[in-house]
Amino acid sequence: MKETKQDRLPLTSLLALAMAAFITILMEALPAGLLPQMALGLSVSEAWVGQTVTVYAIGSLLAAIPLTAATQGLRRRPLLLTAIAGFVVANTITMLSTSFVLIMAGRFLAGMAAGLLWALLAGYASRMVPEHQQGRAIAIAMVGTPLALSLGVPAGTFLGTLVGWRTCFGIMSTLALILMVWICFQVPDFSGSAKNKRYSLQQVFVLPGIRAVLFVVLTFVLAHNILYTYIAPFLAVVDMAERTGFVLLVFGIMSLLGIWIVGVFIDSHLRAMTLAFTGLFGLAVLALGIFADMDLVVYVAIGLWGLAFGGSATLFQTALAKAAGSTVDVAQSILVTVWNIAIAGGGLIGGVLLEQFGVSAFSPALLALLISSMIVVWTAKMHGFPLSKG
Repeated sequence: MKETKQDRLPLTSLLALAMAAFITILMEALPAGLLPQMALGLSVSEAWVGQTVTVYAIGSLLAAIPLTAATQGLRRRPLLLTAIAGFVVANTITMLSTSFVLIMAGRFLAGMAAGLLWALLAGYASRMVPEHQQGRAIAIAMVGTPLALSLGVPAGTFLGTLVGWRTCFGIMSTLALILMVWICFQVPDFSGSAKNKRYSLQQVFVLPGIRAVLFVVLTFVLAHNILYTYIAPFLAVVDMAERTGFVLLVFGIMSLLGIWIVGVFIDSHLRAMTLAFTGLFGLAVLALGIFADMDLVVYVAIGLWGLAFGGSATLFQTALAKAAGSTVDVAQSILVTVWNIAIAGGGLIGGVLLEQFGVSAFSPALLALLISSMIVVWTAKMHGFPLSKG
């Protein structure tokens, strides 16, 4: 059967959103790959430079919900452009300033802009297409995330050693400016919500299915970040520390495969794929806990973990978008906040586990979280992760 014009996805528009996601993730993580150069250039310790990542996350965490709620009535494209303009300003400050305090302020601004942008992306993508294509549209819009993690951050780190860290942030500003032009010409505009159709945080939170999806996001992403944050000490215990880079490359490549698989099947099998990917992650964690002394098993487990995580953001955002309906932007702002809480919690809880019990505690802790995720997905048959129709 031939594809009709109505069935064709607006790829140029969706790829602009993917570029926005790519820039957002790259901008957040880039300082982690440039710690020595930035520390030397700013005459501060590497630990202090590391806080530029922390303050970015704090800005996103604090801003996502209030900014999204306050801007419900504004037209979507100018709002999207405003968020990206925040990236331009923040990266330009980082590129030019010699004041560490000013750079930290710029990073906080960047985080605020990122919180707003993440709240917009899934709803924006879903409004470009009919309902039966929303999952695939969100998958394309989210493809920038694994690309940034698997390719963008290593490339930026390499580039930083060649041309300097300030040039890297200048390139980020240039990319953001190019993206603004792209959006102006290729991305459609949508109206904001009418006054009588605006919803408070409390009204959205109690909608059927919303809390189920948010719980799964919290537990799944918390499990991921405990392992991802402390993957180096885990690999050191099994005598694979020198292969950390290659292990993360395997993770990144499989993440790309995961998001491709999700993009193909999500609109007809969202529930089944969420269960399957959570199960795959659990299987990987179990293998790492039992067979960590076998290098091949470690690589296979890391690959399964990457496969599961790659498509997870798309699965969760699509489930939330379908549950939220017209309140999608407010719902996504809650998801952004929960996601950042899980990131922070992964560092905190993982650190406690590592210090008190060692890496052997990771597997049972992660399995408990993932089993909780699967139970909630399984029981949310009516709302959140509903059974497929037909």
